[in-house]
Amino acid sequence: MFGLSELALILLVVAAVLVVKKLPELTRSAGKATRILKGEARALKEQDDPDGARPGPGRVVPGTVVGRDEPPARS
Repeated sequence: MFGLSELALILLVVAAVLVVKKLPELTRSAGKATRILKGEARALKEQDDPDGARPGPGRVVPGTVVGRDEPPARS
C-alpha cells in the first residue's frame, strides 16, 4: 500500500505538526530559564561584591601616602 518513502514523509509531517503545537510552550520555558539564570548570576555577583567595594580597573581609590620613617597616624 505505502512505500517506505511515503511512510517516512507521513511520519515527518505528523512530527512537524506535534512540534509546532509545542513550540510556544518550549520557547516560553526557554525564556523563563534564561531569566532565572541571569537573575542567579546577578545575585552571585552582588553577593561577591555587594557595594562595589573592590577597586577595579579605572577606579580611583583615595588614600594617604605615609613615609617609612613617619609613625602611622592614629585617630
